[in-house]
Amino acid sequence: MEDEGARGVRGTSADRVPGPAVPPPPMGPPRVEPPVDPGASWGGQPSAWTSTSPPPPPGPPPARPASPPPPVEQPSAGAPALDAWLRTPRPPQAPGVWRYGFTPRPAEQGEEVSDRSLLVGALITVLSALLLWSLWRNGYLPYRLVPLKLFTPGEWWNPGTSGGPRTIEGSDALTVYEALLFGLLAYGCGRIGNFSELFRRHVVSRGQPFLALAAAVAAGLTQLLVWKETLPVVRPVLVLVAAVAGGEIYQSQTVVNIIYGLIAAAVLYPFARLGRWRELLAARRSGSTPATADDTSAPATATSADRWPELRAAGWTDAADTLTAEVRTGRMNDVDVARLRHAWSQATRSPDRLAPLAEAVLRTGGAAALHPSGDRDLPRRTARHDVLTGQVRIGRCADDPHNPYARRSTGIALDPTLLGTSLLAVGPPGSGKSARLVRPVVEALGLRALAGQAAVLAVGGAGSPLGPDEAFDVVVRVGNPASAHDLDLYGGTTDPDEAAAVLAEGLVGDVGSLDSRRAATVLAQLLGPYRTAHGHFPSVPELRELLDGTPAALTALRATLEAAGHQAMLRELEARTRQAGGPGDPAPALADRVALLDRPAFAGFFATGPDARPFALRSLGQYPLRVRVDLPERGHAEASRLLTRLLLAQFTAITAARTDTTLFAGLVLDDATHAVTAETVRGIRRLRSVNAGAVLTLRTVDDVPEPLHTPLLGAVGCTAAFSGITTWDGKRFAEAWGKEWVETREVAQHTVFADQPFTRALHALRKLVTGKAVTTDAVTVRQVEKERWSASELAYAVPAGHAVIRLATVEGEHAPPLLVELGG
Repeated sequence: MEDEGARGVRGTSADRVPGPAVPPPPMGPPRVEPPVDPGASWGGQPSAWTSTSPPPPPGPPPARPASPPPPVEQPSAGAPALDAWLRTPRPPQAPGVWRYGFTPRPAEQGEEVSDRSLLVGALITVLSALLLWSLWRNGYLPYRLVPLKLFTPGEWWNPGTSGGPRTIEGSDALTVYEALLFGLLAYGCGRIGNFSELFRRHVVSRGQPFLALAAAVAAGLTQLLVWKETLPVVRPVLVLVAAVAGGEIYQSQTVVNIIYGLIAAAVLYPFARLGRWRELLAARRSGSTPATADDTSAPATATSADRWPELRAAGWTDAADTLTAEVRTGRMNDVDVARLRHAWSQATRSPDRLAPLAEAVLRTGGAAALHPSGDRDLPRRTARHDVLTGQVRIGRCADDPHNPYARRSTGIALDPTLLGTSLLAVGPPGSGKSARLVRPVVEALGLRALAGQAAVLAVGGAGSPLGPDEAFDVVVRVGNPASAHDLDLYGGTTDPDEAAAVLAEGLVGDVGSLDSRRAATVLAQLLGPYRTAHGHFPSVPELRELLDGTPAALTALRATLEAAGHQAMLRELEARTRQAGGPGDPAPALADRVALLDRPAFAGFFATGPDARPFALRSLGQYPLRVRVDLPERGHAEASRLLTRLLLAQFTAITAARTDTTLFAGLVLDDATHAVTAETVRGIRRLRSVNAGAVLTLRTVDDVPEPLHTPLLGAVGCTAAFSGITTWDGKRFAEAWGKEWVETREVAQHTVFADQPFTRALHALRKLVTGKAVTTDAVTVRQVEKERWSASELAYAVPAGHAVIRLATVEGEHAPPLLVELGG
């Protein structure tokens, strides 16, 4: 008889891997066989997927197949090519920042001037400059030629401070002098009038092609003014050229044309830079738009990620060349890259596994080290994933004063370092918990499972948007006769005490008046003798009879134990018989809860015995499985809650007991109502140390017993408050997130009344420019401690489709609560 602890899935054992979930034939569930060629799937290296036997000695590299494998599904339109995707920088960032192609925000600017003030200021500056230039040209400014006369010979000028030029040299010097002063005047006008901000706000912000067109119009107008000699450009240039090269240079028409061409080009060049004509022409020539932060990749080099430098460094150049060709010809996808990188990193820990993996790469290319299901991607993705870093983008930080300036408009993503601290999401139905948080997380963990880096268990009601059946290896439909897989209530363990502790937590862990430890003792007194007598744990009807104290069931069990001579187990059974019916006996409560599963709808489920092959949750700790459990929430709500509680208890117990924590184990509960108990809260707190995490969603915090509100919020590192929560829930989040010191500025404005006519005129001009009356400000600055988010803000200031999310990593880094636009 096969040991139950080795059973993984119905029709599988511990050394077999469950395949994709498929509908069963009418006669019963099919048996799922392991891959035919383990070497083709895992490069020949031993692993828990295939066997524990040593690998065969490496032979000569096999020849490449004559025809290449069929290309995998290509990314959607607009997605970058795989080689560019690999070269895109992913700089380390604060927790939760979407790292793919990240570019930091520019430094925070001060308070912006209003458009009215900007336009009026620019207009006044231009008018003032025109007035000043007119006064200069008409000779109304005294001593205007004194600086020039100080640096030129006196015989060039007429006597007196206002005397004009006497010679041609003086006229030429005056021409150049006026051009220099005009340039200084234009520069000062641009700086004082803040024309750069005006140009950025009203021209650059509109993007191409408006920017290029506006620059072209400005360039044409400037060229007209230059060649009409309204702007002093042409004559000063001609004078300077003649002074350097001599006047006889203008006897050649070719030279004159070249000089004119250079002047025109010099006038045109600044406008070409401002209008970014070169970038626009290059983009139009290539038929694409200018690059953005998300599609900018580094240039290819010998150490680029798409050239597989880790394989080259180990001497496997042929394998690296094979994968490089696969990447550039589109026969690989991002999951293949992540899977092969992970397989190589695992193989480097055992040198005898490198050669089989490299040979598998030479033989099958990007299809080497496949997931046992044979899948290389999910059927469909609803969120943006960066499989290389394990991130899934769930939204972007809103441009809100609550968010730090550097985080505004940046992407928000989740990854295993965050999920390892567990996540609690609270929000009413329709707030987006399932579609915008749970589904992306399940997808991300499913992709990591295909890459051999994670295992995921997703639990929800039938019809929950957790993903299609094709996206999972095992789909358990509790209460559905068409289900291909059953569920093991005992989690695959063979230890009666362990099974009793977990089962008691699932059955009566939510009953505050009942001690789950006493309940576990009662179950152990029955499970131990039964397993000793029959070799397996009791089925649901048999367990119910034992808990009810049915004489026939107890007598038969006692007779079997006596016949086999199991005296220790007989003492256990006798102790249970003596305690039955006593005050505080938890057996009746346990029997009532087991009765919820002993219904006609569940007939044939939760089977035990040598012929039963239920799915055991213990498999998650050994294989990168993708498992979905559909619960009958509509017809059997209490039974569904019991099973949810049981699965959570099994998950925390199994992940804490595993010795190999290479795989990240993730549990996603789409509805954790009445599933959280005091013991599971302690188990959730231990998950971060064993490379595991849980995602729990609640409609309200009151779905958890009140004594557990504070422990639960303290046990999880990541919390999310969705729009529409109540002020009572908001208060709990506000208390959990704490307070911060902020600087407050209290400004008291007092209107200034002028007595003098000239002062009143200045005040009127200032009001015309700024649109505000002239006031004096009395500013008081102080440090106060303030809640990061108040209960009222969480209840009423979070827009629809948004959530306030606080993130923390397993290393202890944390981010403040951020207002996130989900799906952005």
